Amino acid sequence: MSDLERFNELVDDIWEMVFGTERRPKPKRARTKKGTYQADDPTTKNYNEAYVGGKAPTRKDLLGLTKKTKKTKKTNRSK
Repeated sequence: MSDLERFNELVDDIWEMVFGTERRPKPKRARTKKGTYQADDPTTKNYNEAYVGGKAPTRKDLLGLTKKTKKTKKTNRSK
């Protein structure tokens, strides 16, 4: 685990203690009074009504695509 990941975990823990909520909540679909999914209004460019909070997740977030680090093989070159 890198130093940045450790730092982000620490900040997330402190955020939850202070504010009582997640620092980066997962996107949640908005629902109507009947309980069905609410559609996005295309006339509002900066706000997505289909998601609570108005921000839709990216396709990479939905599919779980993240950049993977390449592992290198360690070779023993002793003769």
